[in-house]
Amino acid sequence: MTTVSPTIESELKPYEAYVPGSHWRNAEDEAEGAKLGMWLFLGTEVLMFGGFFCAYAVYRMLYPGVWHEASRHYLSWEIGAINTAVLLLSSFTIVMAIRGAQLARMWQMVVNIIITIVCALFFLVVKLRFEYLPKYQKGELPGAHYNYVPHGDVVVSGLDPLTAVASTDAGATILATAAPVAEAAGHAAHAFTPGTHDHLFLSIYWIATATHGLHVLVGVFVLVWALTKALRWHYGPNHYTSLENIGLYWHLVDVIWIFLFPLLYLV
Repeated sequence: MTTVSPTIESELKPYEAYVPGSHWRNAEDEAEGAKLGMWLFLGTEVLMFGGFFCAYAVYRMLYPGVWHEASRHYLSWEIGAINTAVLLLSSFTIVMAIRGAQLARMWQMVVNIIITIVCALFFLVVKLRFEYLPKYQKGELPGAHYNYVPHGDVVVSGLDPLTAVASTDAGATILATAAPVAEAAGHAAHAFTPGTHDHLFLSIYWIATATHGLHVLVGVFVLVWALTKALRWHYGPNHYTSLENIGLYWHLVDVIWIFLFPLLYLV
């Protein structure tokens, strides 16, 4: 009976010496089971975000004009486009990291995982610094917390119509005052007025993007965990299942944002 020398075992990298759990027949069955579990989990994620998209569709049909104007008033498509490009780049880098594991190239694996982490952190910083913080300061909050007061509101001619009527002695003066007031009211009827159902848009924006942002944050922690494993050679040509599952999760995060970006920023 031949045995493997302890010296030879110590020279094996962790991915080379990996042994599947005793409840699996072989490593291939273990990998397939892990991927099936991940796909089931991703299915539940799609169902959750599907609820947000259904709510969006309903309110978009009910208030199409408000939806369009609220998007232009509250959101910057430039910020959304930058974050979209960053997430697309991160999808490419996580694929290259998995490819590095398949080819036993640690540098390719590690560098691309680090780039993916940096992209995720960049996305979160942009979201918090340039969107969430200014909106919080202005009171552009969801639901009952909405207390946005637009700056620079102008009262027509600086005169309250009731005061104008009470202070006039001639009918001609009343008519002269009422004309510009009526004209301004006509323009206002076609303009976007903050507070008119736009809190519904902000509610869906906050809930959908904050939930997505939470998934990005979770992805950062998982990627850091994968990075530590990659540095220790736990990933290699015959064992990279967990890194591949992390890649599947990250692709879902990116795909969800690809839907959120046009629906919220490009309405």
